[in-house]
Amino acid sequence: MWRGRALAIALVAAFMTLLDVSIVNVAIPSMQASLHMSASGLQWVLSGYALTFGLLLVPAGRVGDARGIRPVFVAGLLGFTASSAAAGAAQSEAWLVVARLIQGAFAGVVNPQVTGLIQRLYPPPERARPFGLLGATIGIATAVGPLLGGVIIQFAGTADGWRWVFYINVPVGLAAAALGWRMIPRRPEERRRRESLDPVGVLLLGGAVVQILLPLIEQRQWYLLGTGALTLGGFVWWELRHARVPLADLHLFRRRSYALGTVVMLLYFAGFTANFFILTLYLQRGQHFTALQAGLAITPFALGSALAAFAGGRVVNQFGRSLVVAGLVTVLTGLVGTAAVLHLVASPWALTVPLLVAGVGSGLVITPNQTLTLADVPVDRAGSAAGVVQTAQRVSAAFGIAAIGAVFFARLTGTHGDWTAAIEMALAVAIGFIALAFAAAVTDVLLARRPR
Repeated sequence: MWRGRALAIALVAAFMTLLDVSIVNVAIPSMQASLHMSASGLQWVLSGYALTFGLLLVPAGRVGDARGIRPVFVAGLLGFTASSAAAGAAQSEAWLVVARLIQGAFAGVVNPQVTGLIQRLYPPPERARPFGLLGATIGIATAVGPLLGGVIIQFAGTADGWRWVFYINVPVGLAAAALGWRMIPRRPEERRRRESLDPVGVLLLGGAVVQILLPLIEQRQWYLLGTGALTLGGFVWWELRHARVPLADLHLFRRRSYALGTVVMLLYFAGFTANFFILTLYLQRGQHFTALQAGLAITPFALGSALAAFAGGRVVNQFGRSLVVAGLVTVLTGLVGTAAVLHLVASPWALTVPLLVAGVGSGLVITPNQTLTLADVPVDRAGSAAGVVQTAQRVSAAFGIAAIGAVFFARLTGTHGDWTAAIEMALAVAIGFIALAFAAAVTDVLLARRPR
């Protein structure tokens, strides 16, 4: 019973932090009108959150592993709540951007603790159900954001409705922090580690993440991708050769399930996350949908993803990575169907069926893949291992949004405002990323079947 309560609190926190990735999209016009924001400022409100989110994942997971999950989880949640209130009260572009950067940082503190808590509370044979619930939470939070944002703006008004997109976090965050302190078990004193937190590794990884994400967010200074790759190489060299207690145990990548599972997640999120971005733009600007109508149109994806994630979490131990392969095939079918509907059918509401199919497939990818990727990770490294996987998600999501968004806008300009042609081309790029994820998952299945 107590495990279920602790898990429920952790899932509420995960929902809040992941919801803020997508809920802001439909509030952009309201924000721009209220604060007279520049295009650059809007980009930072959207992507700056992802930048600081990705920056803190691995260090925060390491701190939770070493010092205990409960204090790190509660501190992160309180910081997230306070920065949400600050974002809602913003009176200028700079104020809002800074609040979003801080909000993303605290989201990065909270999320590795959720996965680490599941690893600690449940032995491997029992993890499928809680990971299924986490996957359902991820699916709902990611896809329901535009709908919830549309509902809030519809009822709170377009002038200041965007503020309530952030204020809604405050009562939920305070309640979750209080209950988390009470329900999440305290780590025994003798199991807390007073080891170094590897400051050199933290600085190298942080520098690499910033250099890789910054040009993707700003769409310029592309040379930073090269310096970021070099810094990342320096991080790997330090962790393998010099770190007394590494920030991230890179030897885990010798395990096939962890290495290929991370590759699948990286490629999948590059193609998956950008779809909400381009669909929201297509529906609101190309088809003149209201924020609420755009959210409703995308809701079938959320429903399919949530239901399939819960079901997939329950059967993943039975089917293994083959379930991920089936999910990827289903996502590809849904996205190809989406492109076909856009090309052949005049009404955007016809997208609901292929989006439902893609959502079901997504639920069979994210949760089972995460369960299998972390299955062999030692419990004492659960937080930092999950942080590495989630950092890969954030970096690949930013890369996907940049790459697919660039194709989308280039096609839109080249066809003189043909929104359908632009989204079809963008979907083709997304399908390419997910096809590569499919190839990685099939490789894992084939290698697993080879005799030792």
